[in-house]
Amino acid sequence: MKSSKPPRKPLDTLVKLGLGVLIGGFLMIGLGMFLSRPDRTIPPYSVGAQDGITVLIHTPSWTSDPEIRTLLERFRSKAQETRNFAPMKIRPTTPDDPQGRYQRMKLYVFSDHQWAEAEKLRRYLSESTEKEDMEFKRLFESMVRGGLSIDLKEVVGWLGPVGGQRIGQADSEVEWLFNEPARLTHEIL
Repeated sequence: MKSSKPPRKPLDTLVKLGLGVLIGGFLMIGLGMFLSRPDRTIPPYSVGAQDGITVLIHTPSWTSDPEIRTLLERFRSKAQETRNFAPMKIRPTTPDDPQGRYQRMKLYVFSDHQWAEAEKLRRYLSESTEKEDMEFKRLFESMVRGGLSIDLKEVVGWLGPVGGQRIGQADSEVEWLFNEPARLTHEIL
């Protein structure tokens, strides 16, 4: 004996519309997440403080020197290709310059976020020559993991502390990554 199933009714138009919206919503969310994903070719970083042309960024403490090198190379390529660091989360360093918003920049990379705070940057940039402040500046420079200097003439990048000496380490030195003439002297948006 054969059992006969009743014929299936076609889906109602409203149900089809609802399923279309649901599936379309998930596709849009997935596409948006894909298009706005973080750049995985460079280590995660954030801008800790910025004052004038000086920018402090910090990376996680486990970031290796080769990863910091990759990050500095990315900043170098931005300097040589567009001079636009807005996509890299940096506010304009020379906002009133008619040639562009990023004509000069000093960037320091830290692995300890406490060294990339605004108060430490203000203290480092102060013109005080008191012994305590000079010692702080020396300690600040010894905590730098790498850096980048950009002006109208050259682009320079390095790994290691400013001045080449970490406090408490006799064998620390600077590894120069690049020192090249600036190919671009104005910002390209």
